[in-house]
Formats: sequence, C-alpha cells, structure tokens
Amino acid sequence: MPQSGDSAVLTSVSDHAFPKAARLTKTDEFSSVFALRPRRRSPHFVLYVCANGLEQGRLGIVVGKKFAPRAAERNLVKRMVRELFRCRQDQFAGRDILLRLQAKFPRADFASRTAIRRVCLTELSGLLDVAARPLPVAAAAAPPDPATPASQPATPA
Repeated sequence: MPQSGDSAVLTSVSDHAFPKAARLTKTDEFSSVFALRPRRRSPHFVLYVCANGLEQGRLGIVVGKKFAPRAAERNLVKRMVRELFRCRQDQFAGRDILLRLQAKFPRADFASRTAIRRVCLTELSGLLDVAARPLPVAAAAAPPDPATPASQPATPA
C-alpha cells in the first residue's frame, strides 16, 4: 500500500524519465538532422541541433562499432548521453539533438571505463551547453511544408 510520501517520489521519477516521445527513433528523423551542418565538434563527438516544432526536445545517439568496438563502451556512452539529456531536458524544448561518436578512445590513453567516463562527461556537458543556447534565426524557423503551395507574388497589371 503506497503511503502519502511515495507519490512524491514517483512524481519526481516521472519528471526525469526518458519517454519514447523524447527520442529520435525513425530513420527520417535522423536523416533530417544529419542533413544539417554540425553545430559543434569535440575531439570525440559531433553535435547536430535543429528546431523540431514540438514542445519537447528529442535526442538521438549514434555510437558505431567502428569507434567503440566493445559493447560496454558503446552502452556507457549512450547511458551518459541519456542521463545528461534527462537532467536538462527542459532546456532543450523544441529541438532535435543528435550526438554522434566520431573518434575512437585509444586503449593506450583510455585503459579503463573510468577514464572514458571522465572524458565523455566533460565533452558531452560542453556540447549540451551549446545545444541549450538559442538557435540561429535561420535554423529556428520551421522548414516550409512542401504540401502547401508557395504564395505567388502579385503581378503588375
């Protein structure tokens, strides 16, 4: 039987959830963000940001085997990105954010997951700070809907 204090705990957990609506899931969603110029690069990651016209921000993560051959590394990076996004998701309203791993973590420099975690935290925090900044005016404007005809300029009589 839940007690009165338990509802506050459940409410706070749901506030920091990572629901499906907060994810980029379809190929078209990823493609539309990848089509843009990268917003910022770090030594290991690339950040893409665009306006999505929704009230909620959405996150996409691309971590390929080419740059993180061990599943433990790939999962670690994805968990860290999701957690940082969850903690700050109110700052990303109306944006699609895509983070892509672009470079390996060399075993010589990153012998442990702790070393990878430290570098990832620093780089990802900085990139998400950039993603939280106001979007440029051209990127913030919604793309024109191809289904609606463009307005024709008035022709002189």
